[in-house]
Amino acid sequence: MVGIVIVSHSVKIAEGVKELALQMARKDQLIIAAGGTNTGDIGSDPMKIQAAIEAADKGDGVAVFADLGSAVMSVGLAKEMIDPQLAQRVCLANAPIVEGAIAGAVEAAMGSPLEKVLETAYGARNMEKQ
Repeated sequence: MVGIVIVSHSVKIAEGVKELALQMARKDQLIIAAGGTNTGDIGSDPMKIQAAIEAADKGDGVAVFADLGSAVMSVGLAKEMIDPQLAQRVCLANAPIVEGAIAGAVEAAMGSPLEKVLETAYGARNMEKQ
């Protein structure tokens, strides 16, 4: 099953997105929140993200969802710090963090491959709100 990592500058946002995604996906879907810094402050920490990616990988890949620019940069740094074979199975989703993570988690929980999880998450960009 594809693992999901939620990267936000805020611990509360990352945990909240994880909570919402788990409400929609199977309870055994692996979703790791990597929000804030190791001291609990607002920000992003490549080492925290690295640990989350490694914990989320069970061999089928990891879809990472990030909120803002420096979190995206921190994901890139984290990928540079992990084993190169694992890094090939890790993709940053080009999707909104909330809608994309929920859609991606549901798709992953159905046993879909990483490419399909990312495609579904990307599709959440066009979700109508009216």
